[in-house]
Amino acid sequence: MTVWDDLVGQEKVSEQLDAAARDADALVTAAAADGPLPEASRMTHAWLFTGPPGAGRSQAARAFAAALQCVSPDRALGGAPGCGFCDGCHTALIGTHADVTTVAAVGAQILAADMRDTVRKSFTSPANGRWQVILVEDAERLNEKSANAVLKAVEEPAPRTVWLLCAPSLEDVLPTIRSRCRHLNLRTPSVEAVADTLVRRDGIEPGIASAASRATQGHVDRARRLATDERARARRAEVLRLPLRIDDVGACLRAAQELVDAATEDSKELAEEIDVKETEELKAALGAVQGGRMPRGTAGVMKELEEKQKRRRTRTQRDSLDQALTDLTGFYRDVLALQFGSRVALANTDTEDALDRMARGSTPESTLRRIEAIAACRDALDRNVAPLLAVEAMTMALRAG
Repeated sequence: MTVWDDLVGQEKVSEQLDAAARDADALVTAAAADGPLPEASRMTHAWLFTGPPGAGRSQAARAFAAALQCVSPDRALGGAPGCGFCDGCHTALIGTHADVTTVAAVGAQILAADMRDTVRKSFTSPANGRWQVILVEDAERLNEKSANAVLKAVEEPAPRTVWLLCAPSLEDVLPTIRSRCRHLNLRTPSVEAVADTLVRRDGIEPGIASAASRATQGHVDRARRLATDERARARRAEVLRLPLRIDDVGACLRAAQELVDAATEDSKELAEEIDVKETEELKAALGAVQGGRMPRGTAGVMKELEEKQKRRRTRTQRDSLDQALTDLTGFYRDVLALQFGSRVALANTDTEDALDRMARGSTPESTLRRIEAIAACRDALDRNVAPLLAVEAMTMALRAG
């Protein structure tokens, strides 16, 4: 199994990355042997991966990082880098490679402080790998200062440093940054490809895999979670019942409160799993004495960690809300398809009765207005409007049609 096997429905991108990894391997090998460098190369110092949610932007970037760090002896015999089994591939894929640095947004933005050490590291030579790889999973969340720091590093990169930026679209990245990157656009995998992946790699029953793939419309990670997590299925079912429950103002307000409460509960669960571990590890690193007392001068470090955890909880809550809004959008999209008599396959086949009822009881114009109300709620959340206020406005608009 090579590192490219995790890219579902991205054959063209896999071929381009495989060719670049071969050229990168040739460059490093020639430099180490003081031999002549290849005249033409498909390798470059900065890459930009774009594509819709679920297309696998981060997975593609991480697979490329693993191929760049591959140390399999088969390469000397003509084998392609990216075997998936050697120490370089394995540690890069699981996130423990010393020369693969991953940056992800903790809160709504990637701050300059989050990028400071990473940018500094990008100007150093690899410690024990073949390349110094910087993977930015949420490049669209770079704020002005952090984006300028990345721009400086991309403009004047170290010889063995590679930047891998991931964003939904080209427009989400500063023009000055994207003009210095090689662009790869990933497409949404087909429902059939996602279902096949769930069956072959996760051992999921074909019927469940197919239903989860249709419901998530090609989003691999969400399909896997929906197929394996009973709580995720129950929560989605509750969200899809919302359009039939908002028949008065009180019901709208209750539905909004339930959505926000469910998202808050999700963020708390994640915090319980991660925050305690992070706090204990930091205390141990700072030399906390028995009984939990911290050494003098460490209060600032602990406060910084608490702020980071608070930002992560806020983002987790909003990501959870966004997933619920995605499910609602899919519901009304199916309603619209029925109203127009479209032959497009329905995503929510498990709620056909509710879809038929909504389609018969409303017009295509009102359905479009409801989809616009969900989009407006998303925009409001992106502008840091209080979640409850944004969702209440949405449910009232859904009721009005």
